[in-house]
Amino acid sequence: MNTLYLRIFLFISLSFSSLAFPQAKNEKYFFYHHQSFGSEGVFNPVTTIVNGGLGILQISNRSNKIGDIDFHNGLDNVTYNLSHPFSAISGYGWGNFIKSEILPTSLKRRKAQYFPNYTLHLVGGGATLRMFDEWYRWHRVSHPRVMAYGSWLVYHFLNEIVENNRYKGINVDPISDMYIFNTFGALLFSFDGAARFFGETLNLRDWSFMPAYDPQLGTIENVGQNFVIKYKIPGSTKWYFMYHFGVHGAGGISYKRQDGKSFSAAAGLVADELVDAETGGASRVLTTNLVWTLGFFYDINNSLLASVILAGTKGYKVRVNIYPGLVRIGAVSPGFFINIREDNKAVAGMMIRFFPVGLARRLSLPF
Repeated sequence: MNTLYLRIFLFISLSFSSLAFPQAKNEKYFFYHHQSFGSEGVFNPVTTIVNGGLGILQISNRSNKIGDIDFHNGLDNVTYNLSHPFSAISGYGWGNFIKSEILPTSLKRRKAQYFPNYTLHLVGGGATLRMFDEWYRWHRVSHPRVMAYGSWLVYHFLNEIVENNRYKGINVDPISDMYIFNTFGALLFSFDGAARFFGETLNLRDWSFMPAYDPQLGTIENVGQNFVIKYKIPGSTKWYFMYHFGVHGAGGISYKRQDGKSFSAAAGLVADELVDAETGGASRVLTTNLVWTLGFFYDINNSLLASVILAGTKGYKVRVNIYPGLVRIGAVSPGFFINIREDNKAVAGMMIRFFPVGLARRLSLPF
């Protein structure tokens, strides 16, 4: 790989995004409230980098073996496209780029690559940067703003590398992600007013899975970055509209008791397989087949303690996650998960909140 491309990309990215993420006016915590239980209890930069960077591996037709990821080619191709953005977009077509990657001009699946750009990069990515900053500040790490941006850059860059994998050629997706939506997400969430709206009015939180490594198979299991939004129904003190999203989008309703415990249910669509969008251009553009999904959630003060997610995917049809704080074994409260595959094989795992990645093992079910 020509290291000049990497230097050019890093210079442009650092210049744009560091300017877009100035020092906040105060030190308030909008997203990270240092709760020791649930999804917030296992939140940390390394776990988030794994969930966000490797999240595409939960798609049914992607191998989740770490050894199957072509990091070298992904780095080379992504960096080349990021350092030659105008020629890459010209090869893809400026009209196609604007209509499919930037502006929501179509609801057709094969022309809606813009949708995850807004949800996962603009909103999710911007909020994650702010969460990183709050996490580093709470743990009194030196230079929290620099550490937050560095972690955030690794998280997004790894995501692009893994998504690209073995493909060689024009790839405009990292251009729109890194230069446009990530940058504007960083800018948006640098304003306390925007952070307060998403964090307090919409109750935006990270409800990601607990990733685990299977040393026997060399696979990363139960990976995936998820977010939730809960907006109080006007006139009600207990009922909320909710939206749960990641490689899926599910809308539903949430009931919150006075003690802070909430019970929620949501239904929608989830990505099953990556397919060629068949745009007719000079580059390959990937989109996804969508299938149904249904989820049930239990949280305390917006920190997820348990979830059961059903889906019609070719991979996992049932995903059960029990986060630290719900089950206690002596002085330790670990997190557990079991994912049942369509072939009735299962993956089970455990995660301790002080470790960024847990351990997993493939199982054969008796039925």
